[in-house]
Amino acid sequence: MTSRYRSSEAAQRLGTPFPRRRTVVKAAAATAVLAGPLAAALPARAATDAPAFLHGVASGDPLPDGVLLWTRITPVPEAIPGSGAGPDTEVSWVVARDRALTDIVAKGSVTATASSDHTVKADIRGLAPATDYWFRFSAGGTDSPVARTRTAPAADADVPGLRFGVVSCANWEAGYFAAYRHLAARNDLDAWLHLGDYIYEYKSGEYAARGTVVRPHAPANEILTLADYRTRHAKYKTDPDLQALHLKAPVVAIWDDHEFADNAWSGGAVNHTEGAEGTWVARQAAAKQAYFEWMPVRPAVAGTTYRRLRFGRLADLSLLDLRSFRSQQASTASGSVDDPDRTLTGRAQLDWLKAGLKASDTRWRLVGNSVMISPFSFGSLTADLLKPLAKLLGLPQEGIATNTDQWDGYTDDRRELLAHLRSNAIGNTVFLTGDIHMAWANDVPVDAGTYPLSASAATEFVVTSVTSDNLDDIVKVPEGTVSAVASPVIKAANRHVHWVDTDRHGYGVLDITADRAQMDYYVLSDRTDARATSGWARSYRTRSGTQKIERTYDPV
Repeated sequence: MTSRYRSSEAAQRLGTPFPRRRTVVKAAAATAVLAGPLAAALPARAATDAPAFLHGVASGDPLPDGVLLWTRITPVPEAIPGSGAGPDTEVSWVVARDRALTDIVAKGSVTATASSDHTVKADIRGLAPATDYWFRFSAGGTDSPVARTRTAPAADADVPGLRFGVVSCANWEAGYFAAYRHLAARNDLDAWLHLGDYIYEYKSGEYAARGTVVRPHAPANEILTLADYRTRHAKYKTDPDLQALHLKAPVVAIWDDHEFADNAWSGGAVNHTEGAEGTWVARQAAAKQAYFEWMPVRPAVAGTTYRRLRFGRLADLSLLDLRSFRSQQASTASGSVDDPDRTLTGRAQLDWLKAGLKASDTRWRLVGNSVMISPFSFGSLTADLLKPLAKLLGLPQEGIATNTDQWDGYTDDRRELLAHLRSNAIGNTVFLTGDIHMAWANDVPVDAGTYPLSASAATEFVVTSVTSDNLDDIVKVPEGTVSAVASPVIKAANRHVHWVDTDRHGYGVLDITADRAQMDYYVLSDRTDARATSGWARSYRTRSGTQKIERTYDPV
């Protein structure tokens, strides 16, 4: 998400857009590769030298004829993530039409090496479209769990419907990943979308649940090196609810800032101090390498996550990378939000997105978008809510009413994209967004200042955080208290916003038919409870051809 300032920093940051961050963790301590912290990334295992699949298995990026399979093998006990230790190990895989793996359609093997942290990927092709498959990895007489995956429909198929889980912002130290468990229990997902902040980079205790660590992550230091990023990814992959969801459906993921560092941009981050924490170039490269090692994601253009998937004639999904190419967030030094020389997407990616939207022949054009594209102004919030909201959004808490980490901070890119949609009569464009730790249902107006008299160029569904602090968590009041006050004020100042929930944690389920795209919003009973329940909260949809959001009163 955007910058979530630590409470100890808040006083230092008032009144200046991008002040220097706190005194950093000493580099020597932060980069040390020690057996103890690295071992904390592993679950308990038997005292044996047999290979083990301790981090689960996963699949991702489904195509009509294939899917990407992933796992990590621990060949010997000392081959802990990030250690660089352990022998080369052959890992075999099978793909079958049945859960018992008797009707095998593909098999092969790949060598896991220390140079890739003993992670392996198998990019399987030759499969049938819109079909469930099951797969398993094996090594040294040990089998992984059996997992389900699903291919995308054929490019020219008339698809009656699609259903995706939608999540973002899952902070290990802030709670349990019950949202993943509830999505895994559905048994009806074609895939699930992770819209960024799959991991968080902070040192232990720096960003938790209302300041309290629910469960410590590893390593304890802020992650800076390749070993650090590998260890943090490994810790997350031990979560049983995350493993359960990876076992049930393929993931389609993009990164946001915390896969790198808070408020990352092409040349740095708010949460990075050049020199004391090494160079940004080296840190960014380490973060990207670990991400592609540990995630079932195909590297796309220039080693980024922007790419496009197609699901028959019903929908295509353009996935954005809004960190690798962006200019620094606007400030007195780096330029205004309206500066045409500043970019969120980079020229090549924006041209790619525009061309893909124009050429699309599907009913729906989905855009996986890590930060909110809809304009947002604070309105007349009282001071006791304005300051916490600014803190959540990573803004100075006095004197500015723009979230410069979102599309609001790069208005020229947004104007160009929305004008492209309007001038080419490109309808049924739906942005799917995370980052902001709140749930929203928005029209995307061409001119927010005159809306609803001006046109709406698209719609946007924003999902809340899985665990990361919401507005009520920052204020430290009971859930729902802030939203009851803030939501009406936000909607009054932003007439394109149909709904905003500032307080609850959860996930979304996106259901698409030819007639409409609908997001069902679900909320968790308590993110700090490993057994948290889930309940439906609201549903909104956009009907084909309207470019408008409307409420509907039943989940799919």
